[in-house]
Amino acid sequence: MARVGRLAGSLLAETEGRYFLVGDLKEPCDFAAAGFEEPVQIPGRDLPFVRLRALREISLSAPRLVLDVEGEQLAKLLFTRFVIPRNGSVSNRLWRLVLGPEEEVDVDARWIGQMPAKVWDVVRDSVLRCS
Repeated sequence: MARVGRLAGSLLAETEGRYFLVGDLKEPCDFAAAGFEEPVQIPGRDLPFVRLRALREISLSAPRLVLDVEGEQLAKLLFTRFVIPRNGSVSNRLWRLVLGPEEEVDVDARWIGQMPAKVWDVVRDSVLRCS
């Protein structure tokens, strides 16, 4: 099972012993303090994700999503589900929608990988619509 948390406003995915940073940073990030080597590039609108190299054991902070999609496929899925295409940053509204009202440490979000893209697009458009 893969787990997904947040790091400086981006998504941090742990899958099969690898780490992916998905979406642009929303604040400065001290990668070394977080346990990672500084990436050559930061993901965003034109670069959906980057693989991070862990310098030590990593503990993803809560809350975390738990998904059954693994590897680069997970990173691609997270980008299409959570990142706003026009600016490359993660939508906090979509993140909170998936977390739900519960204050759980690990949230079962396997349904994210099972939901058809067209259905998610309807949800996404509704959540991101400016009112």
